[in-house]
Amino acid sequence: MRILILSKKIGIYSTRRLAEAGRERGHAVKVIDPLKFNIALLNGRAVVTYRDKHVLLPGIVIPRISGTINSFGMSVVKQCELLNVPVINRSSAIALARDKFMSAQCLVAKKIDVPATAMIRNPEDIETALNLVGGPPVILKLIEGAQGIGVMLAESRDSIESTINAFFSLGQNIIIQQFVSESKGRDIRVLVVGDKVVASMRRVAKAGEFRTNIHRGGQGETIALPRLYEDIAIQAVRTLGLDVAGVDIIESTDGPKVLEINPSPGIEALEKINKQDIATEIIRYAEHLVKPRQSP
Repeated sequence: MRILILSKKIGIYSTRRLAEAGRERGHAVKVIDPLKFNIALLNGRAVVTYRDKHVLLPGIVIPRISGTINSFGMSVVKQCELLNVPVINRSSAIALARDKFMSAQCLVAKKIDVPATAMIRNPEDIETALNLVGGPPVILKLIEGAQGIGVMLAESRDSIESTINAFFSLGQNIIIQQFVSESKGRDIRVLVVGDKVVASMRRVAKAGEFRTNIHRGGQGETIALPRLYEDIAIQAVRTLGLDVAGVDIIESTDGPKVLEINPSPGIEALEKINKQDIATEIIRYAEHLVKPRQSP
């Protein structure tokens, strides 16, 4: 089977491991930066070219679309879908997961709990939003962002107002979210592949930081994941229509709450902490998706 991994470079740990795992299982794997494709719609059909040549269609596409190439990258994924190529995480599901408020709306519709969250567009509504989410302090988030980018802890009304007004002036929407103090800079990352949890870890923020992201200096540690958390993670991923995703859950006095769902989760910390071959799990899932299409 030909596998195409859409990623900025092979040197990224998760990309490299997926390529290694695919080749170890006998597949032909290519890693191409999605920004290097040309895509077009000609005479009612989708066309993809790379270096002025038409692309030989792969058996499956694995997108590793970062926030910095989100829009064009998702257009490349959609182009593959138009060409009837199986994709792990469809473009519509990636877009939904990237939108923090809309994805939270979908979770709540399925009775999956999230921290109290508000989105406003007028400065005069800041006080109302703060009362709704029980702050300050509060977490301020851009609608889109990954690896902790665009996530801020605001502890006073002055800092909240100045930050929100600055983003409003730039035409940015911003989310105001409950700060769950009892989580104490800790959350749980759960990796779901298909309909099962394949790995998990507790993430602990570094001293002086509230964000637990590994890219922000957070540390991971092993955890015996309760069944309730497994069920929530699987349901959350299914709700957004994703195949593979990382689900971030915080432990509150009211029970577990889903913070975010990452459609391009890193696997480095999970593999190393759990001493587990997660890349092969994902490749096996890719094989499972393609197999029915290849049956007579």
